[in-house]
Amino acid sequence: MLTDQVKPCRAAVCGKPIGHSLSPVIHTAGFAAAGLLSWTYGAFECAEGELGDLVAGLGPEWAGLSVTMPLKEAALRLAAEASPVAVATGAANTLVRRPDGTWYADNTDVPGMIHVLEGAGLPRKPVFTVLGGGGTARAALAAAAGFGATEVTVVTRRPEARDELAPAAEALGVKIVGRAWSEAPAAFDADAVISTVPKGAADELATAVRWWPGAVLFDAIYDPWPTPLAAEAARQGVRVVSGLDLLLAQALGQFEQFTGVAPAPERAMRAALTAAAGTR
Repeated sequence: MLTDQVKPCRAAVCGKPIGHSLSPVIHTAGFAAAGLLSWTYGAFECAEGELGDLVAGLGPEWAGLSVTMPLKEAALRLAAEASPVAVATGAANTLVRRPDGTWYADNTDVPGMIHVLEGAGLPRKPVFTVLGGGGTARAALAAAAGFGATEVTVVTRRPEARDELAPAAEALGVKIVGRAWSEAPAAFDADAVISTVPKGAADELATAVRWWPGAVLFDAIYDPWPTPLAAEAARQGVRVVSGLDLLLAQALGQFEQFTGVAPAPERAMRAALTAAAGTR
């Protein structure tokens, strides 16, 4: 149990690789803007099999962890309790230390994705297409459900990847319509296209697709930026949001849970992220 002398004042991001992460920049700026001068935010290079020992070794001064690939499923398994969205997606990007020393898991990627898509003007009950079948694709299915969509087209290179999304889709009440990667250009007849594939994987689609009027592209990549797909979409008048937009949006939710300060100082956190991204 925490005492007045040992209060939470540390947080960090963990994953592998982790050296590229801009999360320390975002959260450190938030601490400063909120006047949390004793708070620090670091980074842990951590493989999936190492997460349990890492978490078990954290003292009571730790408020929480931001969790990135490949640890999101493992983080959920470590938690004593989890939010409904984390359970439904089978992944957690946030671990919050509770007063009794146990950990609570959440997935702020989902409300973050909804936030950036709403900011881009996406309407309710839109037609969704998701490229890819990994962890971010699960968050995309949850975001689609949050917008009221009941069916999502999912384009993957491997049919097995779509099968792996099936439990999350069922939990979220979303039907998956699967398409092979060779059919990807025909799957862009959507209000929202969410690309969750690794950098370079969707480059070939940049000049091969036709966009719906008023469409929104969310490309989860932010380094390098813009991707060929995002650049061509913007050239054609498509509204584009990036992985940087999501990185900030999901960090706001984490900051509020770690610190208890709400709303998070979004302006300061955004400015720090923009400055750091501009130097890469």
